[in-house]
Amino acid sequence: MDTIIRLLLLLASSFMHLFSAIAQPPNPISRITVVGVVFCDSCSSNTFSRHSYFLPGVEVNIECKFKAQSPKTTEQMSVSVNRTTDKYGVYKLEIPHVDGVDCVEGLAIESLCQASLVGSKSKACDVPGLKTSTNQITVKSKQDNLCIYSLNALSYRPSKRNATLCRNHKQ
Repeated sequence: MDTIIRLLLLLASSFMHLFSAIAQPPNPISRITVVGVVFCDSCSSNTFSRHSYFLPGVEVNIECKFKAQSPKTTEQMSVSVNRTTDKYGVYKLEIPHVDGVDCVEGLAIESLCQASLVGSKSKACDVPGLKTSTNQITVKSKQDNLCIYSLNALSYRPSKRNATLCRNHKQ
């Protein structure tokens, strides 16, 4: 009988531990993503026009510095990586989680990200246009614990401008 009571107490304590783990979610981890695009500026107008198209296979160097400050500590993180654009001309970098850096609700974060063109596989559009991106838009989602740093577009242009295609564009 004593063994049965001990077994019941053990089961009860196991269930209590399980329910307390379910009731209290772990500390949310915010995720940081840096994204941008590369396009072919077909008419060399330094803007995305109706003749422009996104470039796949372009290598881009991304450099970011994040600095979080609180009364007790200063956390700093630097990242420098190369990424290749996908078939839609998009490059993306997922920043690994760092303890103490919560971009959504945590410490105040200062960020500086920039992207630079490294090389294009396109023979038709391989002259660098907009080479470096430093302007960013930050989007924060508390629901998803996500911060997206969207950098302005980078571009290449053809070595020769197609006058017929681009006749309505100023050079």
